[in-house]
Amino acid sequence: MERGSEPPYATNQSRSRLRFTSGGVVSVVSTNPSSNILVGTASWSDPGFVERWYPPKLPAAERLPWYAQHFDMVEVNSTFYAVPERRMVERWNQATPDDFLFNVKLHRLLSRHAATLKSLPPPVQQSAAADAKGRVELTPKLEHALLDQIEAAIEPLRAAKKFGAFLLQLSPAFSPRKHELAELDDLLARLAPLGVVVELRNRNWTEGEQLGATLAFFQRHQTALALVDAPDEAHFTIMPSELDEVTSPRRAYLRLHGRNAEAYLRGKTVAKRFYYDYNDEEIAEVAERAQKLAVKAETVQVVFNNNALDFAPHAALRLRATLGQIARGPARQPDLFR
Repeated sequence: MERGSEPPYATNQSRSRLRFTSGGVVSVVSTNPSSNILVGTASWSDPGFVERWYPPKLPAAERLPWYAQHFDMVEVNSTFYAVPERRMVERWNQATPDDFLFNVKLHRLLSRHAATLKSLPPPVQQSAAADAKGRVELTPKLEHALLDQIEAAIEPLRAAKKFGAFLLQLSPAFSPRKHELAELDDLLARLAPLGVVVELRNRNWTEGEQLGATLAFFQRHQTALALVDAPDEAHFTIMPSELDEVTSPRRAYLRLHGRNAEAYLRGKTVAKRFYYDYNDEEIAEVAERAQKLAVKAETVQVVFNNNALDFAPHAALRLRATLGQIARGPARQPDLFR
């Protein structure tokens, strides 16, 4: 495929919308056995997407509408770093179809990652305390204030019924040796009615007898534990891919990080950590897994987080085609620049 050209996939099945390619109209798939499976990517504006997937010179304001012609959902990554302004969220709302969904990653401070005062909304900065390096200490009062700001910001999505769930992506340092899941009680009690998914990044939460207690905790809170496709490596920062427990009947949430252990463990940037291009056989495996999860949950959301180059959107489109959600066009041509 020429870099930045239209992907060879044509129909957004759930909206019965025809898409055009250089070869003409591609017909709608007549049946969809995977209608409760939503597929998308983690972010819609990664540099690799802009350089290789979107049409050349597409204005930034037109990227989200173009993305929404190909997918029914997206995971917002920018909200991990800063709470968005409400006006920006309103533009997201206006740029997408009525049945499009946004999953919103929670601020890094709530995820127990290091955060600075500058990363917090101005009203919250006034009540936050920081150490000599400018890092903020999370307190119950600060957590409550930050959640107030986040909920107010995403209200346009909730009002339009375009809000899917919050994603709490915990730090690998949040381990059962130093922490208890009960530390999340207040946060989950507040967010569970709205929709929340928790991604653990420390494998020890699922090892031995700890696994039963972990699953029971999320079941009790009616909160989805994020499932993963990740490298087959028993490192404490890599969650096991074989775990397919659905802890909330409302949703199963599958995040695909790629299967490159060397990159995952030693990559210094997001693009390097998740540098992995799923092949067709692996996409078929993911499709089968998603269909099995769909029997257990009302909705399955599959998010490709292999955000290096244009790997994620192409993999996500191939998964949609495998699931029968869209028609598939000509085979993807090799990119000599990879």
